[in-house]
Amino acid sequence: MPFPHFPRTWGRRRMLGLALGAGLAPAVGAAPAAALPRSADGEAALGRRVVAVATSQIGVPYAWGGGDRLGAGLGFCDEENGYLDGQCLGESTVGYDCSGLSLYCWYRASAGAVELAHYTVAQFHRSAPVERSALLPGDLIFFSRPDAPLHHVGLWAGDGAMIHAEHTGTLVARLEGVFDIPRWSREFAGARRPLPLG
Repeated sequence: MPFPHFPRTWGRRRMLGLALGAGLAPAVGAAPAAALPRSADGEAALGRRVVAVATSQIGVPYAWGGGDRLGAGLGFCDEENGYLDGQCLGESTVGYDCSGLSLYCWYRASAGAVELAHYTVAQFHRSAPVERSALLPGDLIFFSRPDAPLHHVGLWAGDGAMIHAEHTGTLVARLEGVFDIPRWSREFAGARRPLPLG
C-alpha cells in the first residue's frame, strides 16, 4: 500500500502517528493494550502512573496541536493559535498542547488501553464524570469561559495541584493550589476519569 501524502508542514511524528492510527505502518515500540483494573485500588494505581508520566514531561514546550500517543510532536498554527507576539511558534516547536499532553499520559500509563481524542471537548464527553471531592491523581480537570467553552484540560496531580500545558510560550508545568487561584477556580468546568477502549 503506498504511503499517503501529507502536507509538508506536518512533522514526521504527526505523520507517523496518523499512519499508525490508520493502520498504514507497523506500531514501532507501541505498548500492547492491557485490561485496566476495575477496582478502586486499580484506578488509583493507574492514576498515579498517569501523574508519573506527566511529571516526566514537565519542562517540555507548549506546541499548539502538538503531542500524540507517541509523545511530544511538532505543533502548527491556525488562524488564532500557535502564535506568540505575532510570530508562529507552533510550526517550529516540538511539544504538547493541553489535550495532547493528557492523551499521551493516559495512553502511556495504561499501556495503550486508554486512547483519548486530541480534542478537549471530546475528552470531556468520552470520560466518566467525577465529583471534585472524589478526584484521584490522573483525573482530567476541565476549564471553561463564556467566550471559550471547555478551552483547557489539565491532569489532577493530587494535593491540590495540576500538571498542564497552558499556552504558546510556556512549558509543561505543575501548578500548585490550582483551586486556590481565582482564575482557575472560577473557570473550573468539571472533572472526568477516562475509560478504557471497548
